[in-house]
Amino acid sequence: MHKPYVMSLAGLDPSGGAGLLADIKTFEAQRTTGLGVCTALTMQTDDEFLGVEWIPPHRIIAQATPLLEKFLVQFCKIGLVAHPDVLLEVLPALRAVRPGLQFILDPVLKASAGYTFHAALIRQWEAVLPYIYLLTPNYEEAIAMSGMPDGEQGAKKMAAHCAVLLKGGHRPDKPGWDSLYNGNGHTDFQPLSTDAFPKHGSGCVLSAAITASLAKGMHLQEACAAGKNYTLHYLQSSPALLGHHHF
Repeated sequence: MHKPYVMSLAGLDPSGGAGLLADIKTFEAQRTTGLGVCTALTMQTDDEFLGVEWIPPHRIIAQATPLLEKFLVQFCKIGLVAHPDVLLEVLPALRAVRPGLQFILDPVLKASAGYTFHAALIRQWEAVLPYIYLLTPNYEEAIAMSGMPDGEQGAKKMAAHCAVLLKGGHRPDKPGWDSLYNGNGHTDFQPLSTDAFPKHGSGCVLSAAITASLAKGMHLQEACAAGKNYTLHYLQSSPALLGHHHF
């Protein structure tokens, strides 16, 4: 039986710690076959961000279309894009090629080195959310995307449109706890260990691991737990900002 095909739409980080390269490493380590579509070219290292060149929507669609026509892709992870309007053009086009394609969006609003990519309006994100199967924001992203005063309220609000996994890395009240919000309430995932090192691109790894787990047939809650477990191993893989994926 062939390994499931999984797609990533993300930026090309030359350090390999985040974005498209990190997604593909994670997909392969999770025993799926990774297909990659570039949405941006970044100039950066693991701790310094120097600039970005955006790939226009029509070229993103042109990269993805032949892959979706040839390979049975059911789940697609999305990372860095220039603006939510790009997704409003790209996602319907990709779903027209591959009906039923499910999107997992890891919203990248700011680089870990401090560079802010865009400050989109809340209504622009609201237009995107109905296309999304799972959204994986951190605490600040949930506030910025929803307009709510705290991340938990933001996650609850956005969960009216799609499932939302509020990540625990920046939560002031429950550090390390992830919370999955959907129409059935929410499920908390407690920290698995305090013995871990910060990593460049850990959010990319988490969302990619969840996407791979979904492609292997896991239910959403099970996939989120598996993704959190894989990410912990990645965080523990080295004391440096760049980690190692175990195949």
